Amino acid sequence: MLPSEVHGANVLAALEPSYYPPSRSGLRGSHPGSNTHAHSRAFDKKSDWGPTTQLKEEYDLVVVGGGISGLSAAYFYQKQHGRDKKVLILDNHDDFGGHAKRNEHTMDGDTRIGYGGSQTLVNPHSAGKTVLNLLKDIGVDLDRFKTAYDVDFFKRNKLGAVTYFNKKTFGEDKVVKHPYCNYPNYVEGLQAAKLSNEEAAQQAPLSEKGKQQLLRVLKGGLHVLKVPKEELRKYISTHSYFDYLKNTLGVDDPGVLRMARYSAADWASGGTDLLRIGAAKGAGAMGFAPVAVYDEDHPYIHHFPDGNAGVARALVKKMIANVGKGNNAEEIVLSKFKYAELDKSSNRVRIRLNSTVVKVQHRGDADTSREVSVNYINDNKSYQVTGQGVVMACYNMMIPHIVPDLPKEQAAALRLQTKSPLQYTTVGLKNWRAMKEIGIGLAMCPGNMHQVVLMDFPVSMGGYEFTKTPNDPCIIQMISCPTGDTIGAPAVEQFSEARYRMLELKFKDYEQEIREHLSGMLPKRLFDFDRDVESITVNRWAHGYSYGGPGDSTRKGRQPFGRITIANCDSAASADALVAMKMAWRAVKELG
Repeated sequence: MLPSEVHGANVLAALEPSYYPPSRSGLRGSHPGSNTHAHSRAFDKKSDWGPTTQLKEEYDLVVVGGGISGLSAAYFYQKQHGRDKKVLILDNHDDFGGHAKRNEHTMDGDTRIGYGGSQTLVNPHSAGKTVLNLLKDIGVDLDRFKTAYDVDFFKRNKLGAVTYFNKKTFGEDKVVKHPYCNYPNYVEGLQAAKLSNEEAAQQAPLSEKGKQQLLRVLKGGLHVLKVPKEELRKYISTHSYFDYLKNTLGVDDPGVLRMARYSAADWASGGTDLLRIGAAKGAGAMGFAPVAVYDEDHPYIHHFPDGNAGVARALVKKMIANVGKGNNAEEIVLSKFKYAELDKSSNRVRIRLNSTVVKVQHRGDADTSREVSVNYINDNKSYQVTGQGVVMACYNMMIPHIVPDLPKEQAAALRLQTKSPLQYTTVGLKNWRAMKEIGIGLAMCPGNMHQVVLMDFPVSMGGYEFTKTPNDPCIIQMISCPTGDTIGAPAVEQFSEARYRMLELKFKDYEQEIREHLSGMLPKRLFDFDRDVESITVNRWAHGYSYGGPGDSTRKGRQPFGRITIANCDSAASADALVAMKMAWRAVKELG
């Protein structure tokens, strides 16, 4: 249908003053409804969205996707072309930040802040001048984390890394004070295992045969491979970790294989059955000697109380000054943002939430056109705006469905990209006496949906104080990297199977799983689910970590197309906030 032209100032209802997504619990992340229109476009090939209202809103730049890459693209564009340039950011979620999601839990008036996705700035001092200048400009003081992160918290409270074996999978509920893997080493200050490998293998609830096999794995490593030294590098980059377990170490016990499969969690973007030996070693999979994940010059401490949502919020504050109080990233930690300010017509940068882009097309030939039309759905109504340029900072695999005249080779390359599903659940506890009693700083949980449970990172800054004593409220993190049922099945198949299973579950299903998990793991005399759990936020990312496509398909897919360029960390096949910023800078430069 032909679009009708109207002025846009009053077409879209302004967000209510009470609108504040970070405080919402239940199913979050890609929350129910956020992907409805995108799925209709991709799966059902829907193209008729009813009458389209053409808003008289013309922008210098339209950004599709309000995650860190999209926000960075808006920032870089104004930095390059001037703060007077008009930018519209469209996002299908009810909050900005993409995977950098802020979760707030309030217990008896005490609000605890956590993260629901993108976690930490990794090795930020090595990010390069462009990113470091961005961080400085939005008020991120990297040196501040040296004192903000309480490295002694875990030692002071005698919290270490353990493994919880659940009754459903392993025959009994049991906590063993050994992680059986290298994964916990990324938590700065977490206490080392208290048991030797021999003691840990003996205490595992496995058969005698399984215990013997587990000990062989724990004593394993590259030294057991019968491969000439000069061929080792090539061998570990081409041979499967699970083949190494089965054929080199003779492991066939289901319990041991399950422990190994889930021993790298989100560091592996899924099960370790998808990894080569070298990648499994780098991800800290079971059977490789524990090493520090980062060295002393690059500690894993650059973490806001709300994870990288702190960076996203600082970017928004830089571009929309009235959204909240504070002059730098630390000062806005406790600022309750006013979401009604995001899409005001007086802004030079506007962020329009709950808006799914369904079509992006040049007005005329892509080589000569100076204008791009962008159609999106908001509140089940179709709208159109125009921009002199567009940065696609959304899931890259969706771009062929949204940009209809994309070159065929480029569209085919983008269709090959994929993401692994990921789930970050935050639980608001009224106290953590039970965690303290059993000494849990982090628990590997190979029998459960959430393969990892941990105390949140101990960061205090901007007036926010991390939980002090076991009697105080806190947030615990629960991490799930869903896998397919068939060990060794291709990654794309496993991700698809796990994704559908994840999205089919209702909140009550997750709540029941979490109830059984925590109730089985924690001492009953100190923990009662109904008494001690205040709230649960399940951040489901059906399309979580960027996994990339085969060959050079990622590079082919991200090429500029006329006045349309492509950002997001997908365009580098990397799940990293700093990479997302770099891809934004590249995309903006390509627009000229």
